[in-house]
Amino acid sequence: MYVNTVILGAGAAGMMCAMQAGGDCLVVDHAKAPGEKIRISGGGRCNFTNLDTTPENYLSQNPHFCKSALARYTQWDFISLVDRHGIAWHEKTLGQLFCDGSAKQIVAMLAAEMAQAGAELWLQTTVQQVQARGDGYQLTLLRDGAQQRVDCKNLVLATGGKSIPKMGATGLAYDIARQFGLPVLDTRPGLVPFTFPEGRFTALAGTALPARLSNPRASFDEALLFTHRGLSGPSVLQLSSYWHEGEEISLNLIPMIDLFTLLREQRQTQGRRALTTELARHLPGRLVDFLATEFKITGRLADQSDSALQSLCTALSHWALTPGGSEGYRTAEVTLGGIDTDALSSKTLQAKSRPGLYAIGEAVDVTGWLGGYNFQWAWASGHVAGCAIAALR
Repeated sequence: MYVNTVILGAGAAGMMCAMQAGGDCLVVDHAKAPGEKIRISGGGRCNFTNLDTTPENYLSQNPHFCKSALARYTQWDFISLVDRHGIAWHEKTLGQLFCDGSAKQIVAMLAAEMAQAGAELWLQTTVQQVQARGDGYQLTLLRDGAQQRVDCKNLVLATGGKSIPKMGATGLAYDIARQFGLPVLDTRPGLVPFTFPEGRFTALAGTALPARLSNPRASFDEALLFTHRGLSGPSVLQLSSYWHEGEEISLNLIPMIDLFTLLREQRQTQGRRALTTELARHLPGRLVDFLATEFKITGRLADQSDSALQSLCTALSHWALTPGGSEGYRTAEVTLGGIDTDALSSKTLQAKSRPGLYAIGEAVDVTGWLGGYNFQWAWASGHVAGCAIAALR
């Protein structure tokens, strides 16, 4: 069997690429249904893009690489596609756009666009071998218990990274890239909760509050959630992409208030009140109880000097912690690192040294922030590669 293009991966990037690549295109995936990560994303409502998408929202060894694709297929382009399909959406917070209904609407939209473009979809199909053949590629696939060989001119790696292996994530794209001489940067889990020694925050499990999490490379003001295993919530997930094993992080539990001034004022009128009671007006009660032990907070407001109050506020705004690790690929939303962008054209996503070989989406060393940015990279990179393939036909 011969087709012009084989796309490995029926996820966000692969489906978008198939929409643009035109007919004579085969999309291959091991899953029972296309777009499984889309389906479960955003609590089932799919945070499909972000209004504020810019290249600065992405991590890569080459921070300029993503600029071309993001400029050629913007968040507004994808919003227009969603609107054409009559899918209602809303902005939740910080520019994050979600379906009013279900993430399944996005999957159905992409599948319909693929079918209209003439692309064929093979599900529950395993890639057994890929090799160069003539001026193209030959794949040995296992489908319905039988081997099938497919020859193609163009091969697109869109199988994602290693995150969420229970959904079948593997390093297939990296393996094929290496096979054809493309360098692959070290990978690690991103957008992932931090873990701490057992029992460290058990007493606080379920406690949430706005916080600022920082390290020398980044700082994020979003919700923080204490868990039985450690720290989670948007601020933690964001910072995790900028964190390396063994590094210290800083928690600011009072980023939005001038607590020192508030405590001084209350000392004048409520001096007999316990300091912990006053703190519980600004922080969750369970957290105050925990911090009272952590920072030895005792006594009445009237007993506190300005220096003591300042020291307390400094402790609450610069709480230094060193995570023991992260939850790993098991719960990571993305994979950092991957196929080196130096090996790819930023205009087409084609390998510079291997004509007809493309890499898109999460498989590439481009990783977005939490909040719809990774989907936007998938749409943009898939669109650019698909258009490049269509232009060569």
